[in-house]
Amino acid sequence: MAERFFKKEVQKLYLGEGEEFRGEGILAVTKALLQSGVSYVAGYQGAPISHLMDVLTDANDILEELGVHFEHSASEATAAATLAASVNYPLRGAVTFKSTVGTNVASDALANLASGGVTGGALIIVGEDYGEGSSIMQERSHAFAMKSQMWLLDPRPNLSSIVAAVEQGFALSEASNTPVMLELRIRACHVHGRFVAKNNVRPKFTLKDAMEQPRRDPSRIVLPPGSFLHEQEKVKKRWPAAVRFIQENRLNELFAENSRDFGIILQGGMYNNTVRALELFGLSDAFGNTKIPLYVLNVTYPLVDEEVNRFCAGKRGVLVIEEGQPEFIEQNLNSILRKSGVPTKVHGKDMLPSAGEYTAAVVIKGVSDFIRSYAPELINEENMPVSARSRSKPQLVSAIEAHVHPRPPSFCTGCPERPIFTAVKLVERELGPHHMSCDIGCHLFSILPPFNLGATTMGYGLGWAGAAAFKSKETNKRTISVMGDGGFWHNGLTSGVGNAVFNQNDSVLIVVDNSYTAATGGQDILSSAASNPIRTTKQSIADAVRGVGVKWVRTMTHTYDVAAMRDVLKDALTTKEKGPKVIVAQSECSLNKQRRVKPMMQKLAAAGKRITREKFGVDPETCTGDHSCIRLSGCPSLTIEPSKDALRSDPIAKVIDTCVGCGLCGEVAHAARLCPSFYRADIISNPTQWDRMKTRIRNGIINWLQRRTDRRLEGIAA
Repeated sequence: MAERFFKKEVQKLYLGEGEEFRGEGILAVTKALLQSGVSYVAGYQGAPISHLMDVLTDANDILEELGVHFEHSASEATAAATLAASVNYPLRGAVTFKSTVGTNVASDALANLASGGVTGGALIIVGEDYGEGSSIMQERSHAFAMKSQMWLLDPRPNLSSIVAAVEQGFALSEASNTPVMLELRIRACHVHGRFVAKNNVRPKFTLKDAMEQPRRDPSRIVLPPGSFLHEQEKVKKRWPAAVRFIQENRLNELFAENSRDFGIILQGGMYNNTVRALELFGLSDAFGNTKIPLYVLNVTYPLVDEEVNRFCAGKRGVLVIEEGQPEFIEQNLNSILRKSGVPTKVHGKDMLPSAGEYTAAVVIKGVSDFIRSYAPELINEENMPVSARSRSKPQLVSAIEAHVHPRPPSFCTGCPERPIFTAVKLVERELGPHHMSCDIGCHLFSILPPFNLGATTMGYGLGWAGAAAFKSKETNKRTISVMGDGGFWHNGLTSGVGNAVFNQNDSVLIVVDNSYTAATGGQDILSSAASNPIRTTKQSIADAVRGVGVKWVRTMTHTYDVAAMRDVLKDALTTKEKGPKVIVAQSECSLNKQRRVKPMMQKLAAAGKRITREKFGVDPETCTGDHSCIRLSGCPSLTIEPSKDALRSDPIAKVIDTCVGCGLCGEVAHAARLCPSFYRADIISNPTQWDRMKTRIRNGIINWLQRRTDRRLEGIAA
């Protein structure tokens, strides 16, 4: 159950020649694939590319009508290996995943693909997860493209340019027999706009043709001596073919080329921010009619020497706007110009930050410094944006920090993973701290307050592998590892579970099974409880680990039972039974549950049906204000408020209206033997006559008891 559906939007994929397409970047990419005659598409979800997978899923009927095969791959490596279909056959294929972690996972398949080369167009659409919105380490796809000599496209972030890049990417791949990477930043994936559509194209050579007429070419397989010939072919044949195609089809763009004796060379993805900077200086309009020469690299690898020399000839200096580090493009430009004897000075990281996302404010500052150096008369200081002229940004940040408290990311309200880590904290009260190896996914929030668990994270599905070295006969203490159900099926079953069985490790793994790849948007996986008409689901994680040899397996079907979670974890850490131990902790992702349940409840309520929902609260007269409940759960719905008791100075706990009724707060209070201040209330919509009568009786009894208490207190006071 994905967090977003495109059932209505995908109808736009039927638009034909000359019709105007309006929509989101991800949807435009899908339309471009169909216009290009793609035969197959595969991929693995992950920000910012998850929604492309969701679009393709919702458009599966349309894809099938065109004879296009689409599948959710088990991993990025699986997706990349799918492109093998384009090695021997004139089939256009595309795969998608996030970068750079997805590219790293796919590296073996991609390296083999790039070495042997392709016959049909092979396009790798990577979501460049870099900068302030990123969830991973800060690296770039550029290095991988250079390493394997795959061509890298970085189109201007508007729909027309993105669609053109998809279409030209296939053609460039076929012209040079080389796989092509198309880089889409987060904002490009979700930018909205329009373009003139073309008709969808059914592949001329189909998957059926390939299967019924198999071909093979041993020279395309990476096996010596063929592999040595591949390297020569890259340099002597494929590279020149790619350069010719880039030049002849003008994939890179020049704007106001000779208007000044200085200019800017930029990645295509940096175009919008650069034009915005120039617009603020009065040197461009919002539509890109610039007064400063621009050389836009929609192809960032390979660079075309002839175009670079032409743009830089006669210019005193150029500014290279290249996001991230190392400065691959800047170094390449310097090499090209120096070898050609062109004296143009190249600026880049001397005027722009060496690392970090190039937001509009960052680009404005760098462009300002560059123009000041070469044409200060063009800068009107009075009209200068604050971001460009301010020298007190550190002081401003310090002033903000004094008033804004840090707010680390945490589990969602009602998340079934929170009680798992509450149980870990309770066990550690008895058994002391344990080394914990974490994994990629929502459960990674356990490393932050209030839990403060977890020492390392090595990659998706590598939670148990990250603790593999901690095996010693000199201690009976065990390590704890965590991985999610998505990571388990992605990589963890072999690299984690299988490895632990093979090496006879005596450690504990908690598999957090929330029924989806929840961190990437709630897509279905093998163990999802929901039925999926085009995928196989409902496969048991417990059966899978037993299948590779784990003997000690426990399944918790209700993680909100903190006491039971604590007890099974304590048993795993103290049992005398040797060998790997796996706890499968099952409860559905709260967000996905709310997405499913809330519309149903609203529909029933609107129809006048009786609806009951649970809500929890804190009795202000019972709460002691020690806040242990908050420290052990960290629920966003659990906060504090001033105590009304004059004898208590500490604020008391409070449950706010965002509560979804998971009951964890009460479970924590019970399991940890905290104060009994939590209560549960049933909120009824459209109550029956019986409900109303019970409420009147209860209120009457409560009021009678309250009056008795008040009279007794009056007597004591007298």
